[in-house]
Amino acid sequence: MENSKQLSQRFRDVILEGKWIANTNYKDQLSGLSWEQANKKIGSLNSIALLTFHINYYIKGVLNVFDGGGLEIRDKYSFDLPPITCAEQWHSLRNELFKNAEKFSDYLALLPDSRLEEKFVEEKYGSYRRNLEGMIEHSYYHLGQIVLLKKMLSDT
Repeated sequence: MENSKQLSQRFRDVILEGKWIANTNYKDQLSGLSWEQANKKIGSLNSIALLTFHINYYIKGVLNVFDGGGLEIRDKYSFDLPPITCAEQWHSLRNELFKNAEKFSDYLALLPDSRLEEKFVEEKYGSYRRNLEGMIEHSYYHLGQIVLLKKMLSDT
């Protein structure tokens, strides 16, 4: 399970605790951010809250597979964030992301390495490894956007 543990740590790094790749992570970037800041739109760019929802949506979808369910998520719904109108809703979204990331990382750490090369749900999705590495890369992509949005927000 050495490969699975490494993937687990890489995922944990981008969402919860790492500093190596981007010198930050989601938990650092989202902590202390007000719900108003998280919701603020800059031009046609996605808000930080929307990007948080988006990443959590995919984590929840793969967790469902890990729990024995199907892959029920669809790209077209991955930005369907209900309106956030108060701090409690923002904190709930943020904390759900962190809770799901912990659970996701724990599942990953226990995944037998032999499973990494097996198909993920259907042949068209490729292997578990491909999808798990994709989750990490996707998370870093949007983390970069969040970092830039925060900088832009501090300039306004």
